[in-house]
Formats: sequence, C-alpha cells, structure tokens
Amino acid sequence: MQPHQVAVYGTLKRGLPNHGYMRGARFMGDDWLTDITLYDLGYFPGAKLEPSGGIHVEIYQIDDSTLVALDRLEGYRPEQHELSLYHRVLLSSRFGTTWVYVYNHDVDDLPVIRQGAWSLR
Repeated sequence: MQPHQVAVYGTLKRGLPNHGYMRGARFMGDDWLTDITLYDLGYFPGAKLEPSGGIHVEIYQIDDSTLVALDRLEGYRPEQHELSLYHRVLLSSRFGTTWVYVYNHDVDDLPVIRQGAWSLR
C-alpha cells in the first residue's frame, strides 16, 4: 500500500458534500497553490494549470484505495486520457509533491477564481 498526497479544492474539502471520500485520510494541513486557477462549474470547481494569486487547498495523505475512489469520482481515465473529466497531475505543495485533479474541458466564459477559494452556492 503506497501512501499518496492529494490537494482538494472543491467538494472534497471539510464540510462539503463529497468529504466522506476522505474518511480514513490523514489531514496534513492547508496550503495555497499558485500553479492553478479555479473555474466555477456550478456544483463543483475545475482547476486549470494557470498561475494564480494562490488557491486554497487542503492536503491529505491517502492510501491506494482512496486514490482509486477519487479517480472514479473525478472521472479520471488514464487509459482514455481525452475522455477524462479531470486529469491527475503532480504539483509541489508545502507538504511535498501532491496530486491535483485538473479539469480536462474548456472553461471559456466560466466564472474564474484567481485567488482564494471556491464555495458551494
């Protein structure tokens, strides 16, 4: 069983609807990532690899089974890259290298968050 770190920025954060997926994960702490910008997709956000003023994330240490569950939730299909809703990429955080799910579709005309945090409406 390989431990992984994942940065969450949307509905997987504490107090939000999908946080149950993080059951059993070890909360490492908060961070601000400047390598991503968020786009408001409505019921959840999508990150793009674009510089920002800092996006608030929560960093968790997770096991292999949690990573598989998150891949499923995020529509990540490594074998069908172009069909994935999100891609999983490694970025640097203050806790070391961490996985971040990056949105795989166009974000034209969507509300942008270049600094701060996404919140559920």
